[in-house]
Amino acid sequence: MASVAKQDAADGPRGEAKITCRGLWKVFGNGARDFLVAHDFAAGNEALAAAGIIGAVRDIAFTVAEGEIFVIMGLSGSGKSTLVRCLSRLIEPTAGEILFEGQDLLKASERALIELRRHKMGMVFQHFALLPHLTVLGNVAFPLEVQGIAHAKREARAREMIELVGLKGRETYYPRELSGGQQQRVGIARSLAVEPEVWFLDEPFSALDPLIRREMQDEFLRLQGVLQKTIVFITHDFDEAIRLADRIAIMKDGEIIQIGTSEALVTNPATDYVAEFTKEIPRAKVLSARTVMELGAVETDVRVGADDKIEAIAARVIDQARPVAVVDGEGRIVGRLTREAVLDVLVRRGSAP
Repeated sequence: MASVAKQDAADGPRGEAKITCRGLWKVFGNGARDFLVAHDFAAGNEALAAAGIIGAVRDIAFTVAEGEIFVIMGLSGSGKSTLVRCLSRLIEPTAGEILFEGQDLLKASERALIELRRHKMGMVFQHFALLPHLTVLGNVAFPLEVQGIAHAKREARAREMIELVGLKGRETYYPRELSGGQQQRVGIARSLAVEPEVWFLDEPFSALDPLIRREMQDEFLRLQGVLQKTIVFITHDFDEAIRLADRIAIMKDGEIIQIGTSEALVTNPATDYVAEFTKEIPRAKVLSARTVMELGAVETDVRVGADDKIEAIAARVIDQARPVAVVDGEGRIVGRLTREAVLDVLVRRGSAP
């Protein structure tokens, strides 16, 4: 598919596939599916517009590995929220395949799909959608009640999740008595209560103040460190994507333009659009020592990791009169890093990287 061609093999998923999309379309308009069939599922912008059909999701293909944080980002109207809802069939795709552990969700019965959502999928959206008449405990336990879990068992599980997200002691509060950040934590706890294997999050922090948003990102990373979920995370904020993502997919006009690590997107943009999208990102946040180093050995006791970001190691390197050693995960020297190279990144001199 087109999207796969825009993904560097070096930046592909690492590990066993949990979710795989192939040729996924969601189009709106009269006779939309017949139109796609007539165009052999390869309709372009002009053909869609001429037919009065809106291509919200167009020929999407990607794979998310087990335990990966896969971030989908793009500007408003790019199709990212429609895509994530297609993945759980909250919105019915027009065509394509969505494989979840090898099972095609588009061929799953309604009953099977309901069971998957109840037991294997967790969802958190921008609007918290808490039930105002239920307490924190009641909100978190609610999906377990829907599953028919016994009262004592579901409350015990809910209390575990409330403590996990840092809200212990607020079990009897109502949503109106909580801050925005606390309400979002309740939403996260509720989605985790069913112990999902896959977690869909659609701009969950975008409605929060910047400081609270940063705290929630920290909390999210802490939870992922403990739980190791497979996550599809939607955002329009590149800084947020950099902090959270293993890999990033950039969308435009319903298509995925490029998939890769944040470093790959900045240093090797596939299109002018990706270059423009990423040009204001401070390179020190995304470039690693491996990308900036020179090949060759160096005699020094000062070492930095090959995957360390320049932002994290800049002060150490600049303080040294001589180059520092760059080592791989096994402690072997793979190159040397000079203060001049680090300064070039910090002041954005020269061409990429």
